[in-house]
Amino acid sequence: MAGPLRIAVAQSRIDRDIRANGRQIRGLMHRAAAGGARLVQFPEGAASGYAKSEVMAWDEVDWPALREELEETAALAGSLGLWVVLGSAHPLTAPHRPHNSLYIIADTGAPAGRYDKRRCSHTEISDWFSPGQAPLTFAVDGFTFGCAICIEIVFPELFAEYEALGVDAVLVSAYAPHPAFSTLARGHAAATCLWIGLANPAQCSRDLPAGLIGPNGAVLAEGGRDGDADLVFGTLDRSDPAFDIALEKARPWRRTARLGEIYESRRVEDPRSCDRLGF
Repeated sequence: MAGPLRIAVAQSRIDRDIRANGRQIRGLMHRAAAGGARLVQFPEGAASGYAKSEVMAWDEVDWPALREELEETAALAGSLGLWVVLGSAHPLTAPHRPHNSLYIIADTGAPAGRYDKRRCSHTEISDWFSPGQAPLTFAVDGFTFGCAICIEIVFPELFAEYEALGVDAVLVSAYAPHPAFSTLARGHAAATCLWIGLANPAQCSRDLPAGLIGPNGAVLAEGGRDGDADLVFGTLDRSDPAFDIALEKARPWRRTARLGEIYESRRVEDPRSCDRLGF
C-alpha cells in the first residue's frame, strides 16, 4: 500500500493579466514544494482567467502569452519535481469555442493529460465553451486522481463514475462564491469514500474557501476567508485510523451493494410484502 501523499490546494487570486496569473501560480508552486507537497491543485481558469469574470470575450485573450506562461509553469514543475493541476481555457481550432480545462502537468515538466469540463453551465454551453467528452484519471505515488470543474459538483453521477473507476480522490477546481459547493463536496466525499480537493480563487474565498475533504466527509484543511491568496496543505493517508471505516468497510461494501445482488438474493415472496396498501 502506498505511503501518505501530501498535496496542496491553491486559493490563487485570478487576474485579467495572464502574466500576473503565471507569476502567482509559480509563486504558489514554490510554496507548495517548500511545504513538502507532491501535487498542487489550482482553481478553474487560474491561468487564463475565467469567462464572464476576467475574460469578457475570447478575442481579448492573449493566447500566445498564455502558452508561454503554461510552458514556463511546466518547466518549473519539472525543476521542483511537483505535479500541477491547473485550470485554464484551452483554445480549439476556429470557429470552435475553447474547452474549460484542467491541465495535468507531471513532476517531470511534461503534460500528463487534460480534463475538459463535461457538464458546462447553461451560459457556458450557450456562449462560451465546447463541452468535454470523457473523465480523466492519473496516478501520483500510488494514489489515483479524477478531475471535475465547478458546477459539475451538482452532478453526483460524475463522482460515482470516478468511484467506479477506482480513484482515491477527485480534484474539483471551481470559480464560485457558493457555500453550498462545500456542502455538496462533503456529501460526495462521504457517499463515495473519496478525498476531495476543492480549489477556489481568493476573490471567492469569503463564502467558499479552498479546502481538502476526507473520505469520511470531514473537512481536513481550509483556506482563509479574507480574500487573500492562500495554500491549503493536507495528507492523503490510507492508514489513518480516522478513515478506517470509510476506506476498509464502507467503500467496499457499498460497491457490492450498488451491484444489487446482495438484495436480489434475499428478496422474498410474501403476500404481506406485495400488499402495499395495508398495515
